[in-house]
Amino acid sequence: MDKRVEQALAYHKKGYNCAQAVACTFADELGRDEKEVFQLMEAFGFGMGMMGTCGAVSGMSAVVGMKESDGNLDKPATKKNSYRVSKELIRRFEEKNGSIICRQIKGVDTKKVLRSCNGCIEDAVVFLEAYLNGEYDAIFEEQKAKEAAKAAAAKAKAEAAKAEAEAAKAATAVKAEADKEAENV
Repeated sequence: MDKRVEQALAYHKKGYNCAQAVACTFADELGRDEKEVFQLMEAFGFGMGMMGTCGAVSGMSAVVGMKESDGNLDKPATKKNSYRVSKELIRRFEEKNGSIICRQIKGVDTKKVLRSCNGCIEDAVVFLEAYLNGEYDAIFEEQKAKEAAKAAAAKAKAEAAKAEAEAAKAATAVKAEADKEAENV
């Protein structure tokens, strides 16, 4: 098992919530005080205390923010990239686990547990390590290209619909003109 995964699971066993276990595992790498990260993440455990967004997912997003943010209080310029990275990591987490909602993951309503808390913590740490090691750069570029292609396809579809509507309008006008001429004959 990976060293960071072992550390995160040890934190969880020690009593850290899922968000704290994930975020505190990367505090040293991000140059952050572990106690401060622990305190900041406390209310994010247990799905923000109400079985909402999984604590491991919240911890994962917090690490992305700590890594990506420029910390510029006067003119923040890094939010878009933080959102992009977080979105991709959350997408991967949801794809693997079937949900990002604690209540669903724990099977509270369905009695079907999708993943244990330790499993969620492990996944978040593995995804973060890959991201921090630069292994997702090509994937992010691929995702960006897919989004651009999707936007281009939507634009082409809208333009085709507009052209079709204009053609129908022109055909109606031609038919009306032809009907008018037929009446005059």
